[in-house]
Amino acid sequence: MQVDGYSLDAQRERLLKEAKHREMKVVGEFSDEGKSGKNVAGRPEFQRMLKLIEQKADGIDYVLVFKLSRFGRNTADVLNSLQFMQDYGVNLLCVDDGIDSAGASGKLMIPVLSAVAEIERENIQAQTMAGRWQKAKEGKWNGGFAPYGYKLINGMLEIEEAEAEIIRIIYDKYVHTSMGMNGIARWLNNNGYKKIKRQNNTVDLFSAHFVKGVIDNPVYVGKIAYGRRKNEKIDGKRNEYHVVKQDDYEIFDGQHEAIVSEELWLAASVKRQETSVKHEKVYSLEHEHILSGILKCPVCGSSMYGNINRKKKKDGTHYKDGFYYVCKHRKLIDGQACTYKHQPPQDQINAEVEAIVLEAIDNPLFVDSMKDKLNQKTDEDMICERIEALEKSRSQVAGAKSKLFEQMDRLDITDEFYDNKYADMQARVDKLYREIAELDREINKAEQDLQVVFEGKATMETAYQVLQVVKEKYDKLADTEKKKLMNELLERVEIFEERQKDGRLVKSVHFKFPVIYKGKETDKVWWDEENHVETVCLLSKLHAY
Repeated sequence: MQVDGYSLDAQRERLLKEAKHREMKVVGEFSDEGKSGKNVAGRPEFQRMLKLIEQKADGIDYVLVFKLSRFGRNTADVLNSLQFMQDYGVNLLCVDDGIDSAGASGKLMIPVLSAVAEIERENIQAQTMAGRWQKAKEGKWNGGFAPYGYKLINGMLEIEEAEAEIIRIIYDKYVHTSMGMNGIARWLNNNGYKKIKRQNNTVDLFSAHFVKGVIDNPVYVGKIAYGRRKNEKIDGKRNEYHVVKQDDYEIFDGQHEAIVSEELWLAASVKRQETSVKHEKVYSLEHEHILSGILKCPVCGSSMYGNINRKKKKDGTHYKDGFYYVCKHRKLIDGQACTYKHQPPQDQINAEVEAIVLEAIDNPLFVDSMKDKLNQKTDEDMICERIEALEKSRSQVAGAKSKLFEQMDRLDITDEFYDNKYADMQARVDKLYREIAELDREINKAEQDLQVVFEGKATMETAYQVLQVVKEKYDKLADTEKKKLMNELLERVEIFEERQKDGRLVKSVHFKFPVIYKGKETDKVWWDEENHVETVCLLSKLHAY
């Protein structure tokens, strides 16, 4: 409604009337409600429509849209999608614009209007950003949650004293002591300070990440920053962006009161510049923590990451690195504490997991099973047929609702039974609305099921390709490549809290797809279902912890 001045229902009614006028049979309706038209990738309904066209379902001849901008706001996507449709003999009719791609004038106007729609979208974006910049220049808060230490009153930042005390402590400790960010977070947690939970916060412990965010934010010295983060285009991708932190950004005087003095802020900034130098890796350059992020802590269930124990000779030179996995919560990285103190050795964990993976995927039954699943007809077709049937039902109910509205409009107000007839018709309309809502829910559920099927098939296809590499070349791969492969194959790996009597550490391995293991299909290999790892353990040096 904000874009076209018409609600989705109004657009739908307009399209149905146009189809009826042209004696067209409506076989499906597609609506990406709340989705941007900047690219096709983020529009599941649009993609489903193209899929049905590709399948030549229902003998589709035309796609009707309210305006060309509803079809797409990116020129390349509009033209590519239209060309795809026309390859299957399907044309585009833009009702409000009066454009038919089957005609010569339509073919001329569509590229022009699609370019106009794209420019319009970019202008809206530019105007929005200009408005945000102007607001920042005036020293006003630019929206979103108030930063910790402040509260929002009528859109203005005001100090929240209960939180501001923590901000002052953080700056004082950072500038006047030798504590780093981890040290300050640990000090706050050990001295009884609790972070007030608000908005999207879920933990009451302080973390190094929280401390870093406070020290780097100029809002605490009474400033407003603009452009600290920026949407930047991903190289090689069309209309895909990601948020990138900027080293250079503008700072304006804010209208809010500062929590820390300018002298303290500048001193903290100087220390940050001195201590934030990234150190290049100079030892064990070829080593990678292969299961980092996949391995789960046996106590809190969070991801575990790599840690290095570097031993030195008496003269101070390095001679050997020991690699271990450690729970991320152990160091309060995100404000959550964990009691798991062990650091299991990477060599043994990696060897156990690799043995399970290689045995599972080297099974001929598994290879044949994957081939069959990739070649056979999946649930995708049945779900598409169900969606198609639901869309037809919805179209029929919507049509009945439209006819009922027309009958209500034709009622004679002078009829002595006018009120009764109108009430009866209104009750039928309400019933039709409930039917439409229920059909919409069923369609949405079916579309979600379809997406799961698409993702599952894509994962299976990737896994099959990865499989060929793993079987023949795994031992020759560099650690970087092994890590990438494990991320493609595994969902997670669980370990025991204590080493088992036979020396084992790995409790279970969860694959991203079903494998054939011990003669049965499964995506989870548990400790009590396998026994080959004993050999691996015997070959590994048992580290005590």
